[in-house]
Amino acid sequence: MTRSKTLQSGEGTQRGVDERSPLLSSTRRGSSSSGESSLTSSSSSADSDGQYLPWHLTRPSEVVDSSVDVEQVAPVATAGDDAKLQARKTSTWAVVKIVSILLVGTFTANADGSLVMATHPTIASEFDDLENSSWLFVSFALAGAATQTLYGKLSDIYGRRALLMVAYTLFSVGCAMVGVGRTMWQVVLGRVISGSGGSALNVLGLLLVTDLVPLRDVAAWQAGINLAATVGRSLGGPVGGWLADTIGWRWSFLGQAPIFLLAVLLCWFFLPKGKQVGKSDEGVEASGKPINGKKGSLARIDFLGAALLALFILTFLLPIEIGGTKIPWSHPLIFVLFGVAVVFGGLFAAVEEWWAKEPIFPLELLKHRDIILTYVISGGQVAAQLGLMFSVPLYFQVTQRVSNTVAGIHLFPAVFGNAIGGVLAGYLIRKTGRYKSLLIIATIASMFSYSLLLLRWHGDTNAWESLYIVPGGFGAGLVQSAGFISIQAAANPKHKAAVTSGMFLTFQIGMILGLSCVSAVMMETMRWRLDALLEGMDLSAVVRKQIIAKATSSVDYIDHADEKVSAAIVQAYVEGLGFSHGFSLISSALALIAAIFVREHKL
Repeated sequence: MTRSKTLQSGEGTQRGVDERSPLLSSTRRGSSSSGESSLTSSSSSADSDGQYLPWHLTRPSEVVDSSVDVEQVAPVATAGDDAKLQARKTSTWAVVKIVSILLVGTFTANADGSLVMATHPTIASEFDDLENSSWLFVSFALAGAATQTLYGKLSDIYGRRALLMVAYTLFSVGCAMVGVGRTMWQVVLGRVISGSGGSALNVLGLLLVTDLVPLRDVAAWQAGINLAATVGRSLGGPVGGWLADTIGWRWSFLGQAPIFLLAVLLCWFFLPKGKQVGKSDEGVEASGKPINGKKGSLARIDFLGAALLALFILTFLLPIEIGGTKIPWSHPLIFVLFGVAVVFGGLFAAVEEWWAKEPIFPLELLKHRDIILTYVISGGQVAAQLGLMFSVPLYFQVTQRVSNTVAGIHLFPAVFGNAIGGVLAGYLIRKTGRYKSLLIIATIASMFSYSLLLLRWHGDTNAWESLYIVPGGFGAGLVQSAGFISIQAAANPKHKAAVTSGMFLTFQIGMILGLSCVSAVMMETMRWRLDALLEGMDLSAVVRKQIIAKATSSVDYIDHADEKVSAAIVQAYVEGLGFSHGFSLISSALALIAAIFVREHKL
């Protein structure tokens, strides 16, 4: 299959709605003859365009005239066509039904994320391994990054439904393994399996939505999905903390397994079967079967490229995670891993450019300025926000010795801000067709939040000051919606799955960088400051080393240490967490610079 290297460039390029919504497969354009209902823009007429949803659902065609301003609502249906109006209602109901099924997995997966955020000190402390608590997140994100790009391509071949069921099953198995794990690394293995399924949930959900509706409406539907995700994140922390305080943290994960199995059954019975794109790929029917004896299925998947990309990500991010904590930054292994990462990255680029017939991620996408800048914005904001979400529960558990339940509740202001940002972005994009200003506002709001934390969170934070994390969540919510629209508007529609997978791969990398850097900065600063404070108490080097080891193994040691030592541990943690907020501020500042240079395309 010949690879096309055509990307849409420039702001003036216009696309019809049929290109924006691949599941709305259109018939050949004809003249505006009798017997066909026409749709016109406010300023000119357009050709009649009969469009049909798969699964025998119809939808009236929508044609956008190139002269229509981005702030105008393009399609206006002719009156008196009862069949078309009924078809529109049916189509809307079909979208609602499919999105409702997606919400089950979205809600539970996001609850899982905040649940781990709230309880990671308790989980790691049970195994006397607090300094490695970040691996509960990093392992999840690494597995997601390694599998992210595969899901988009596989779903183009086998259909969104089949891949979504696989993802739900993997998440369920991973949660069960975490719940029964008897060592820290057994729990981490469960998180790896969950992460390999979790990487598909968001990307496949958004691909389903963009398959069904025009791009201008995607943000509104996405806002609804984000709202379910936000509710999940809101409840996950407090509920997970409450379970950890009452019957144990293990049931927080064991209880998720049957929910994801239920989601598998819902997909089986209610989601449409087959390949879900508007037109079949070369050599493959819409059902996913080969045409004229051509090899389809697995032969079309760039497994070598996917493996090289996964190895590149692993060898690049692993030294960032272990450097300064497990081994010194000057250790030869750090430089070896970075060198190997460069080799794997070069091999991946060579395979994608010259060998793969259907690249897992077409490299020409990386030549498009707006796609790259949007990835930078998204990655920077995710790194900043995940760093914040990691540090907030630990901050309150250390400084105020709160329960897991209360620590989880302290995440709610950020989650609330995230919900407001996502819903507002969806409304404004649908209303105005503009998104660049939202990206700029998002990064500024986040920078304001992290600046407040640096200036005010010094160990005696009151209830009002705990709301300083709201703007950070608000900025993250804006970027989730506006960033997705930005890459979809910039890219050629044929690359929809690739750029969407790339977007969520960026999220995964940002998550790993944020958690790894925040954890490393916090622990390194904490050790250095605690050693200095203990030295001021005239304690020997051996005793200081023992205290530091216990303080970094479990937060509960604060309750058992001498009063002066306990105060020193708290102070060291607070100063370490302060440096982590500085990392979040820098990440958002980089995202702001990228947002300023993004070009806005008409929707």
